[in-house]
Amino acid sequence: MHRDTLAGMSASRPYHHGNLRAVLLESAERALREKGADALSLRELARDANVSPRAPVRHFKDKQALLNALVLMGYERLGHALQAADDRDAPLELRLATLAQAYLGFAVDNSELLELMYARKHDPDASEQMTAAIDRTMGGLRRVITEAQKRGEIIEGDPERLTLVVAAGLHGVAALTVNGALTRQAGMDGARDVVHHLLRGLTPG
Repeated sequence: MHRDTLAGMSASRPYHHGNLRAVLLESAERALREKGADALSLRELARDANVSPRAPVRHFKDKQALLNALVLMGYERLGHALQAADDRDAPLELRLATLAQAYLGFAVDNSELLELMYARKHDPDASEQMTAAIDRTMGGLRRVITEAQKRGEIIEGDPERLTLVVAAGLHGVAALTVNGALTRQAGMDGARDVVHHLLRGLTPG
């Protein structure tokens, strides 16, 4: 092949990219939304970014590394959303309802990413960084419940099991909203109702 031709190919598909990692993650998240995790391909992402097919390896050694980075990004994004919504001085029901609605908003806006996050949540090979990110987000609800137990606002019992009950209710509302059974506003109202009835029960009196 002629040297000028090779030079032209190199110029059109450069190996280096100023912010390639961020570009690849953005493109990967878009592909995740449109096609699902199974369809993700480092080669296709490289083509979309107009770089050499080998260029992504500098940032992600393989597809699993890319998925791990997406999951970590998701937990960090969820963590920021929950942190911004949390008011430690608010009454318990309001605090939990606000956190529930923040979670539901994330779930609706990032449903494919959240599914991937849950798939990796219990992976024994998860990195320390990912484990810490999971604890900051999923562990946050447990800490709220534990604190409320110490104040006598929630019954005694295993906080892990109580957290599971709350999380299951909230995730159920989120799933109904994501699949279209509930509108976004109905889902937000439903998250608040779940918190209310969990704290107060369904029986009269």
